[in-house]
Amino acid sequence: MCAWFVKRGLSATLFCVVIGLAVAVLAVGGEAALSTQGFCTSCHSMTYPAKELARSAHFGRLGADPQCKDCHIPQGIENFHLAVRAHVVDGARDLWREMTNDYSDIGLFDERRLQMAHEARMQMKRLDSLTCRRCHRDPRPVTPEGKLAHRSLGSAGATCIDCHQNLVHKEVPETDLDKSLVAGEMVLKED
Repeated sequence: MCAWFVKRGLSATLFCVVIGLAVAVLAVGGEAALSTQGFCTSCHSMTYPAKELARSAHFGRLGADPQCKDCHIPQGIENFHLAVRAHVVDGARDLWREMTNDYSDIGLFDERRLQMAHEARMQMKRLDSLTCRRCHRDPRPVTPEGKLAHRSLGSAGATCIDCHQNLVHKEVPETDLDKSLVAGEMVLKED
């Protein structure tokens, strides 16, 4: 292929630059297309969480209308590799579930909701609640309990999702994310 370019007076370097730019444009454009609310909810199963988001306290407050990507996909060029990984790994898993499970009604979705919530929480834990921190840059709790709890942030691996579960979607049992990481499987919080 490069010989064809060289014979025509074009350098192999120019060829590589053109191919590299084309790949970059496709990657960035593809990532943007896969991060739209329309794409996320194109699978029937994701219409349920989208409706829950629209009814949540996170939606519409102070003019904020978060989309799926704002919580589930790391944003910004510095996190592009994390966004691609999320789409490839999580997207492939979600696509497989969509093809192999019946989500035609909310009851069938709810049968798998806890597992899906746990996986989303674990992703947030592994990323140190990166997506939370994009909007909540300087969280200042109002209650004394909240202030005390926030003092422990940064120590012992604590992050937003450890305490703030069930904020947007339908409530499911909370999971102990640290114990889940160690066990390699879901561990529910003890009351």
